[in-house]
Amino acid sequence: MNKTVHLRVKKEIDRMSEVKVLKLKGSLIAKGYTEIIHIKDENEDFYLNTFSTDPDRKKEAENYVLEFISSNKLNESVSLIDNPQSNFTLLSF
Repeated sequence: MNKTVHLRVKKEIDRMSEVKVLKLKGSLIAKGYTEIIHIKDENEDFYLNTFSTDPDRKKEAENYVLEFISSNKLNESVSLIDNPQSNFTLLSF
């Protein structure tokens, strides 16, 4: 079972959104979903943030990310994606 979670994060975001994205990443670590989040350039517009989690907690982690995106109005800045090569977005508000 794939235990990697992929987030697509827009490079050009306002300062408030940037702070919220940092809070999301910190809370993923604090809640024990992961110990490290890897960040790389996906293209000129987006970063690809990935982290591995326990397969039994993957769905819980994804639900947490989706709720955080929604409640913090980050739907224009962050997307949870299924597979970076497929460009298939699991959630887009």
